[in-house]
Amino acid sequence: MIYLDTSFLTPLFREEPVSECIESFLAAVPAGTLAISQWTRVEFASVIARDVRMKTLDAVSAHKLIDAFDSLADHSLHVLVAVAADFDLAHDFVAEFATQLRGPDALHIAIAHNHGIEEILTLDDGLIFATTKLKIKARRGIPA
Repeated sequence: MIYLDTSFLTPLFREEPVSECIESFLAAVPAGTLAISQWTRVEFASVIARDVRMKTLDAVSAHKLIDAFDSLADHSLHVLVAVAADFDLAHDFVAEFATQLRGPDALHIAIAHNHGIEEILTLDDGLIFATTKLKIKARRGIPA
């Protein structure tokens, strides 16, 4: 199972330079092998809400994007639910100061780790740095 963090999925819904690469990559991955967490859903909604606050996106379009993300999650991805052990591990990861982790990324890593995920795909270089320190497999998944 492969865990996709928010940064990896967001370009599917907002036009970014890597959008086509992400789309091609995901189209080639076998069905049933991709996972996110409920936390990913929250973070995605937060990204879109920020666009509304910054007035780069109207509310109607924002709701359509969130609905499209939720539909993808419901129909094509395994959605992992965080439990107390995930928060405990995220706490421990943040307390490993060499990782330079903040809470949200630590929670992604902890959920993935505790659910036996093989690797995390992310576009966040800080998350890759932290997982290297924690000896957890993470990569960009697409060319830089």
